[in-house]
Amino acid sequence: MEYFKEAVSLIVGGDTELWQIIGTTLLMSVFSTGFSALIGIPLGVLIGGNRFFGKSVLLRVTNTMMGLPPVVAGLIVFMLFRGVGPFGSWHLMFSVPIMVIAQVLLITPVVTGLSASTAGEKSKLILDTARGLHLSPGKRLRLLIKECAPQFVSITLMGFGRSIAEVGAVSLVGGNVQYKTRVMTTAILLEANKGDFRKALALGMILMLISLIANIPAYSMQEKMK
Repeated sequence: MEYFKEAVSLIVGGDTELWQIIGTTLLMSVFSTGFSALIGIPLGVLIGGNRFFGKSVLLRVTNTMMGLPPVVAGLIVFMLFRGVGPFGSWHLMFSVPIMVIAQVLLITPVVTGLSASTAGEKSKLILDTARGLHLSPGKRLRLLIKECAPQFVSITLMGFGRSIAEVGAVSLVGGNVQYKTRVMTTAILLEANKGDFRKALALGMILMLISLIANIPAYSMQEKMK
């Protein structure tokens, strides 16, 4: 109870570093989720809403990538962007952009796989109707995306939840640099190891609150779709 009271006082007191960590976390999570949705949803619709040779293999690869360990995603990005890597000249290591890239690599397969599953469930009925109306392939695709929009919003919010709670990849490529790349998950780990449970608990409370706020609309949409 004592730690809880101290954590609340730290939040209310407006600790500068605390709010800087929260801001960095939200910046990283919003951009990584946005990019993942822009890539993953159209790709998922194309895979799930069409029949083509190798579709089952592509779906298996996507489903495998959905379980990609965060540290592996971080390691891949680290090797690509380190000083002697193929993209080392970009000098992105230990910055927010490199953390976003790692998150996109991690979240995009999840968004793609779930979008493909959603599109696959609705595609037959919608596309049969579209063919009956003699719609072009582009209009059929837009119709499918429109009909699945609530599910896609829910999937995007799930991606945001994974992004904001991830620690392995962002710790590896971001370096947990104070006032630069420190996010809530890496800060909680650091403060707990230091024994500063007051700050760790304060960050944990805010992290849970943000996750709850993000999940409320996703849960409401799932209930309406039942």
